[in-house]
Amino acid sequence: MQQVKLRIKGKVQGVYFRASTRDKAVQLGIKGWVKNEADGSVTAVGQGSVEVLEQWINWCHSGPEFAKVETVEQEKLPLSDFQQFNILR
Repeated sequence: MQQVKLRIKGKVQGVYFRASTRDKAVQLGIKGWVKNEADGSVTAVGQGSVEVLEQWINWCHSGPEFAKVETVEQEKLPLSDFQQFNILR
């Protein structure tokens, strides 16, 4: 098990990025959260096996259809006790 924090920059708000990120995480069995930031970026924290996190991170590099991802910053974090994957407001 591993946990990562992603900071996704580009055209990532107003394009269903949070909902799509949650859907992909749920599909892969990842627990955590995603939220919009005031600067227009999206932050996502995911916890799962290295293999599924890799798939999720790769997906976040492109995101949903109308997103235009410029950068994805990645940071490893200590494990948390997430029960599901939530969209934070």
